[in-house]
Parts: sequence; C-alpha cells; structure tokens
Amino acid sequence: MKQGLQVDLGLIAYPEAYALQRRIVAARKADAIEDVFLVCEHPHVITQGRNGKREHLLVSEHVLRQKGVEFYESSRGGDITYHGPGQIVGYPIFNLGAIRRDVVWYVRMLEETMIRATAEFGIAAKRLPGKTGIWADHGSTEEKLGAIGVHISRWVTSHGFAYNISTDLRFFDLIVPCGIADRKATSLEKLLGRAVEQSEVAPRLAKHLGEMFGREWRETSKQAFLDRLEHAEQAFAVEA
Repeated sequence: MKQGLQVDLGLIAYPEAYALQRRIVAARKADAIEDVFLVCEHPHVITQGRNGKREHLLVSEHVLRQKGVEFYESSRGGDITYHGPGQIVGYPIFNLGAIRRDVVWYVRMLEETMIRATAEFGIAAKRLPGKTGIWADHGSTEEKLGAIGVHISRWVTSHGFAYNISTDLRFFDLIVPCGIADRKATSLEKLLGRAVEQSEVAPRLAKHLGEMFGREWRETSKQAFLDRLEHAEQAFAVEA
C-alpha cells in the first residue's frame, strides 16, 4: 500500500484552503509530493460550483453579511452548497492517473468512504440515483448527510466532500442545496440524537478513504506539511 500525507488544517477560511489546494495540485502534477488528504472545517461560507445557478442562493448578500456568511464562486463541479462549523470537509489531492482514470468511479469511491464511515455509527447511509452525495432516511423521504464536488485537472483531483456532523442545519435554508429543492440536509448528531465530536469521525473517514484508494496515511502537522510543500515547490521550480 502506498503512503500518502494526511493533514488536519483545523478551522481555515475557504479562500486560504483553496489557495493551498492549488499549490498542492501543482506539486502533485510535477510529482514533487505524494497524494495528500486535507481535513478541515470552514467558517460559515456558501460556495457555488461551476454548474451552479445563482438563483439557488435564496437570500441577498446583505442577509449573508448579517448572518456572517461569506460567498465564493468555486472551480469545483456541482451547484451551490454550505460549509460551516461542525462539518468535516475533506480535500483529497490524488493523482488518479496512477490509480484509475475514471471520474465517475472516483466520485462513487468518495461516496463509499462516507457510507462506510457512517455505518460505523449504526446508520445505513445510501446513494440516490442521479444525485451525487450520500443520504439517510428520514420518515418517508431522504435527507442529505454528505455532499461532493470535485475538480480534476490532468488527472489530479482537488476539492472533495463535506460531511455534516454537528452542523447548524438552518444555514442550508439560505440555499437550494446542490440545486435539489425537495430534499433537506441532515447531520450525524441529528440522526444519532446525541452529541458527536469531530475526533470521532475524522479518523474513520480517513481510514475508509485510504482503503478505497490503497493509501496508508502518514499524519503530519499543518506547519510540517507547509514546510514540506515549500521544499517540493523549490525543487520542481529548479527543474523547470
């Protein structure tokens, strides 16, 4: 099993995480760094993907400012989504060219990662035909527990998935999540009826992601990783 780097970025602003991903993608394309899995949490933010419709943002920018929610357009696929405290966001930066050159398969494996992690809490999450992400039953309908939006350039991946743990679900009322009007969001806490810590969930997501892609994660601190990335950037800049 190949080794990869797992980095917990903690609470990080969306633009900072986005800029960091772009640096890692460049290093990964140059084969100057191994596959990387970033784990983080974002302050309140709404992002719109490449296929997003602005009318799926249901409130004005003034209301967003009042609620302390930022808005950014993103290069990922998908429509509009919310990130915020209590949600784990995972950014796998993989060279799919060395794993399997299949975008649909990649998305299904991200779904499977979240489905298997959820099963460890005794909850059967599932896919819905034609709708990316994972869902859990709520009465006669299903609610969305995990969302996915990815970007792939020369078979190197960025962006990834968002998994609701203790997320304040009221923030999803500001948007039509992922452009699907008739489905609500849910969280692991809501499904379990108890408090859940991020530390209960992140290791499970990392474990199953590693299993899906044949990677054994070596955890490293944010600062140690940034030092490593800077060294990698210097190395491939010299070669270029």
